[in-house]
Amino acid sequence: MAVAETRTGPVVEAGSLPPWGVGDLSAPPPYTLKNALRVTGAGAIVLGISIGSGEWLIGPAVTAQFTAALLWVATASILLQWIFNEEACRYTLYTGEPIMSAFMRTKPGPTFWGWFWSILGFIQLGWPGWAASAATAVVAALIGGVPGPEHAGTVKFWGYLTFFASLALLLLGKKVEQALEYAEWFMVAWIIGALLILGLFFTSLHAWVTVVTGFVGGGLFFIRDPQTGSLMGLLPKGADWFILAGFAAYAGAGGLANCTVSNWVRDKGMGMAATVGYIPAVVGGKKVELSAVGKVFVPTPDNVSKFYGWWRFIRFDQGWIWTVGCFLGMGLPALLTVQFIPPGTKVGGMAVAVRQAEGIAAAFGGLQATAGVILWYLTLLTGFWILYSTQLGIMDLLPRTVTDILWTSNAGVRRWAKGDVRRVYYSTLVVFVIWGCIAINLAQPFVLILLGAFVAGLMMSIYGVQVWYVNRKFLPKELQAPRWRQAALLLFSAFFGFFTIVVILQRVFGIKLG
Repeated sequence: MAVAETRTGPVVEAGSLPPWGVGDLSAPPPYTLKNALRVTGAGAIVLGISIGSGEWLIGPAVTAQFTAALLWVATASILLQWIFNEEACRYTLYTGEPIMSAFMRTKPGPTFWGWFWSILGFIQLGWPGWAASAATAVVAALIGGVPGPEHAGTVKFWGYLTFFASLALLLLGKKVEQALEYAEWFMVAWIIGALLILGLFFTSLHAWVTVVTGFVGGGLFFIRDPQTGSLMGLLPKGADWFILAGFAAYAGAGGLANCTVSNWVRDKGMGMAATVGYIPAVVGGKKVELSAVGKVFVPTPDNVSKFYGWWRFIRFDQGWIWTVGCFLGMGLPALLTVQFIPPGTKVGGMAVAVRQAEGIAAAFGGLQATAGVILWYLTLLTGFWILYSTQLGIMDLLPRTVTDILWTSNAGVRRWAKGDVRRVYYSTLVVFVIWGCIAINLAQPFVLILLGAFVAGLMMSIYGVQVWYVNRKFLPKELQAPRWRQAALLLFSAFFGFFTIVVILQRVFGIKLG
């Protein structure tokens, strides 16, 4: 068993990968808002991914059918993911490695975990459903209505264009993370700003109360069934557990994105990540030595103090940017759904991406009225940015994770790449793009996204326990999380495991629950 060495002797067993090097932890910059916005960025990237699936697609589908009675599921999901994301980054601050490297250090070793997480990640994210959904918004704007089956070919055409537009952005800049971060900041700012305008000026106080109470279990004491008049409770009758499991997983980041936030933190150079390198872009970037193994520091009082200085920036990134953004990203579309879509409406198919725009335009005179036209196009454009931001993030997320797994676990891959990680990253990206061009024809976008959401929940039921284990095993006690946060990681796995098990019991074994 490899053991990491420091100037003061062995620190901790390093598991199934080579031991970490030892380096100096740099002091973080002063904690100011300006520095926080400059140093962070992973939160904006993962927020752009988060808003597209759960908040704009699955969330409105659930809210349209049950008003806001199930938003408490989003509250639990987002809060648990908030803690998980930070704890995944805790490992990266100490070692400079993404959290997947920590998983590969555990038994049965890097080969098993590398294949396991790559396959599940591909099943979750290997479907360009967001590009196709974004294309639906484009086609709706072109034809002046909700696309039907007769427009499937046009939607696919624009889906391809959206897909390749996502690819183009990842080719530019000094490093891939930086180009992605800038693009996501722009889109997140547009999305939140536009949704705030729509929510503040075009929805009622009753809609606001319904949504706000929904986040805290409003179905128990405020939200009533429109047909029976009775309180809807925490789990209204008729809830589809498959959609509910997807809603729970994608209410925040969901699945592989929760882990890949640590990869983006690595590329930002936070903590010990400044010592290991990053993935550069192919156009405008240069060859950068990306270490296959991270570095740790001696946990002296001075270094522990520096660590928690960096930790404040992680808290800002994942708390103020990602978590607050997720609640806004979920709550504001829910406002529009409650206000403009009749309760009990079942939303699916291609219409799911444009149903909000249709409802808002109809409430203001439709496309025959100036106000209806303006709101129609504003909502469609916002919906396009929401879905495109998710596809853009995923275009990087999956190849990035697979690249880091291969780079860390396989010396042969590093030799083939001649030390240039771009050869691995862009080769993986090409494979993803080729498959995406095929997969876009296999099913409706909403079905592809729901499939990925279910797999995301399955992954989350596993890696919450893994992060709890590796942080206890590999981090010095001075850097480990408080016990309540460790307990929250186990609750994280239990929460998403519950939804996964219920869906399997229903869909595989035919056992009906609720």
